[in-house]
Amino acid sequence: MAHVRLNGLSKSYGKVDVIKDVSLDIEDGEFVVLIGPSGCGKSTLLRMIAGLESISAGTLEIGGAAMNDVPPRDRGISMVFQSYALYPHMSSADNMSFSLRLAGEEEAQRRSKVDRAADILGLGPYLDRLPRQLSGGQRQRVAMGRAIVRKPEVFLFDEPLSNLDAKLRVKMRAELKELHQKLRTTTIYVTHDQVEAMTLADRIVVLRDGEIEQIGTPQEIYSRPINPFVADFIGTMNFLAGIAGGQDKVRVGDIELATSNGLDDIQEDDAITVCIRPEDVATRGVTPDTENAVPTVIETLEFLGSFYRASLAVQDAGETTIRADFSINLVRDLDIKEGQEFTVALPSDHIRVYGEIFTHADDLI
Repeated sequence: MAHVRLNGLSKSYGKVDVIKDVSLDIEDGEFVVLIGPSGCGKSTLLRMIAGLESISAGTLEIGGAAMNDVPPRDRGISMVFQSYALYPHMSSADNMSFSLRLAGEEEAQRRSKVDRAADILGLGPYLDRLPRQLSGGQRQRVAMGRAIVRKPEVFLFDEPLSNLDAKLRVKMRAELKELHQKLRTTTIYVTHDQVEAMTLADRIVVLRDGEIEQIGTPQEIYSRPINPFVADFIGTMNFLAGIAGGQDKVRVGDIELATSNGLDDIQEDDAITVCIRPEDVATRGVTPDTENAVPTVIETLEFLGSFYRASLAVQDAGETTIRADFSINLVRDLDIKEGQEFTVALPSDHIRVYGEIFTHADDLI
């Protein structure tokens, strides 16, 4: 295991700045996920750590040693790629042991390391098979086995599950989580999939345009996003255009709402964005006297298996629409249908307010 430190890393291609002054400390044994929209620089940053891209400015340390000018093979890292990168004419065992053979290790020692990795990954029955004889998930496990046999100080993963179907991705996420718990190797993982980030990471780093927007645990990123971009990129969020009022109040159209989050640096009558997640909208037992009660009309009801997601047109707020999650029992008990009026509430402790106008992450990608 090793501590990884990025101190003011930057990467430029001519006049184009791709990575801009990124600083990050990754602790021994930590699983850190880099996430962001396409083109945000997350894969470039990973390749800089691996030594596959040069560093334009700043310093990189692994285990306390400077790595800027160290060749990739000497950095103590192993990288797993999106495309598996397996040799098609080699068996699984040979693919896994190839780097060890290049390093001059004896066959018995190579075989011992391959057998250990195969046992960890459940690859024992497939060691003699060629890549074309394996499923996508088995190929990815071989690629991970190739990384494990080197006993690296740091694992680097570049969107390793993106080529798998949805069901297999779920299975492989669980296997990656179990693998990290067994090995406790420092891991840096790149993905654009928020579910992977939330389920795998000890900490998430959200990137945008080559810069870090927020660093935190999955719970921190989800519950306390630092700005509307992060709020929209991680999870599902309602965005309501509003005006700041006085004494912890905001206005959305003709509706006044109380809030306890986010007004400290905002002046009265400033234009703001009011945010609340669909699962935080109160739907049961709401009356017109409930705090932050909002009269709506149900436009659509989407059945999502364990709940319904409703799209609600807010009355007295122009063309404002919010999404709310309705339990199956609520829909059944109240015989809720599209087109009917329904009052919900936006609990003040779940509302977040930002001093900028924002409607959707697509505006910023």
